[in-house]
Amino acid sequence: MHRIEIVDHRPAWWAEYSGIAQRLRDVSGANVVRIDHIGSTSVEGLAAKDVIDIQMTVKDLSNAEHVKAFESQGFRLKARINSDALVGLEETSPELRKQYFREPEGERRTHIHVRELSRLNQRYALLFRDYLRADPNVRRSYEIIKRRLSEIFRTDIDGYLSIKDPAMDIIYRGAEQWAHVHGWQPSQDFD
Repeated sequence: MHRIEIVDHRPAWWAEYSGIAQRLRDVSGANVVRIDHIGSTSVEGLAAKDVIDIQMTVKDLSNAEHVKAFESQGFRLKARINSDALVGLEETSPELRKQYFREPEGERRTHIHVRELSRLNQRYALLFRDYLRADPNVRRSYEIIKRRLSEIFRTDIDGYLSIKDPAMDIIYRGAEQWAHVHGWQPSQDFD
């Protein structure tokens, strides 16, 4: 069983993301619009699981060009993970569709989420990240939740996610209000 461990923020995460993103850029075709560092490792000062999360935004999720390119580099498509979850939407909603890749065998743990441009789940990841970057109190509260859950569900990732994911949805609803007030839009400067 894999232990769920939350570690203090590591400045090296940015460089690790950059190297992986460059590898992906090098094989990406015209269908890939942007590559972003997302998740807790993308938020300075936030403790996280030591996993680099990357969002690849594509024009058309049904275009398999990037799938072949990534697989040729050893990245592993996990076909059974093909949607996100968001309270209030069915998992089959086009707004939640995605593809999910893992790192090549033996390499640094990485989660690559491929989502379609302008879909809710594509916006969610960027807004969630930027909101945590902007609000230290929300960032700290989210860290406390993750640390406590990792203590309660030491090796039970399903238990950990069963509480963390709805907590993220609550934070996301606050982030939407923040985005409205501040006129937030996803930056054109990709991480």
